[in-house]
Amino acid sequence: MTAPVSGADQSPGRPVCVRCLRPSATCLCALVRPTDHRTEVLVLQHPQEQRQAKNSVTLLRLSLAHCDVLVGERFAPQMLRERLSSPSWDTLLLYPDVPSAPAIEAKAPQNDGRPRRLVVIDATWRKSLRMLMEHPELAALPRLALTAPAPTRYRQIRAARRPDQVSTLEATVQALDMLEGPVFNPQPLLDAFGAFVAQVGAWRRGGLTPRSHPG
Repeated sequence: MTAPVSGADQSPGRPVCVRCLRPSATCLCALVRPTDHRTEVLVLQHPQEQRQAKNSVTLLRLSLAHCDVLVGERFAPQMLRERLSSPSWDTLLLYPDVPSAPAIEAKAPQNDGRPRRLVVIDATWRKSLRMLMEHPELAALPRLALTAPAPTRYRQIRAARRPDQVSTLEATVQALDMLEGPVFNPQPLLDAFGAFVAQVGAWRRGGLTPRSHPG
């Protein structure tokens, strides 16, 4: 089942920011850096990630001009086909080249003039692979793999199993940079992410470990 990102539970008596949907004490709206881009971004977010205070998708969604987030572990096949298979769009899946799910494309594919959509899975490594394998509509998409991801700041707040793992925000920004070239400026959003990592680290040092959504 899927759920809109705006459907977070709001517990009585706990102030919540109506924009980022986080508890007011950990609102991140001040970090948002509006970022223009041409490629539509669709994030498929595992429900467990939605409630992580250190998850980067909220900052990504609020900063990118064209970004939609669907929350779910299993998505209805017809809904995915309608979202991913439109002939009006050139749709790519951002996912690394791994033996169990080899990439169809290992670099930015040539565009035929149609508007582009980039699909991003936001989940742990194991859960993202499961989501990919359980959804043939995803597995069939042409793949965009980051060949040499830039060093991540994410390890300051979240462990990674693979040396090339980066946050969803960093991976998406690097992919947009590959697809759009010089017209896309990734630095303001990457700087905002660095401030976000520092903010989460400060919460931890202060003994505050909130979930990103109330409930």
